[in-house]
Parts: sequence; structure tokens; C-alpha cells
Amino acid sequence: MITVTPGMRRLCASVLGMEAIVVGLFTPVAINTQDVEPLVAVAVGIGLAVACVLVAGLLKHPFAYVAGSVVQVLAIAAGLLVPTMFFLGAVFLALWITAIFVARRVEGVTSR
Repeated sequence: MITVTPGMRRLCASVLGMEAIVVGLFTPVAINTQDVEPLVAVAVGIGLAVACVLVAGLLKHPFAYVAGSVVQVLAIAAGLLVPTMFFLGAVFLALWITAIFVARRVEGVTSR
């Protein structure tokens, strides 16, 4: 079971907030440079952006960290439509993992 700490919530919410902007911008890039159908691009880009915002709002609950991890995998999978998303999704996955572990470590040290 994940122990949710205030620092962990803040860091993970920051990662998801920035990711929401990036995946939201996925939509015009997919349409204009990769010739993805607009309906598909909007569904993927805006859908992921909304998922990021919703998960960020739920981070006080442990299940949201699992949902956030799923969002990270989906962001990487968006690379099937826009290859740059393989890289950007991996960067956000690394930030997500770092946010969880760094916050837990820092708050564990400061609580002693």
C-alpha cells in the first residue's frame, strides 16, 4: 500500500499538470504533421490531458498513483501516432517515478 505524503502529492501533481499541457499540444501536432485523423488526435490528446488533470485531483488517494502510472504508459503509447511522444512519455515516466521516490525519501528524512 502506498503511503501518500503531502510532498508526494505536490510533486506528482506538478508532473501531471505539466504533462497535461504537453499531451494537450499533441492534438495539433498529430493532425498537422502526422496526418492523424482529427477525431483520433482529439480523443487521444485531449483525453490524456483530461486524465492527467483528473488524476492530479485524486492524488490524496493511493489508487491515483496507479492511475497516474497508467497515464504515463498511455502517454508513451501515444508515440504510435506521434513518434516524439515515445521520448516525451519516457521523460514524464521518469519524472513520475522520481517524484514518488524523492518525495518519500525527503519526507522520511525530515520526519526523524
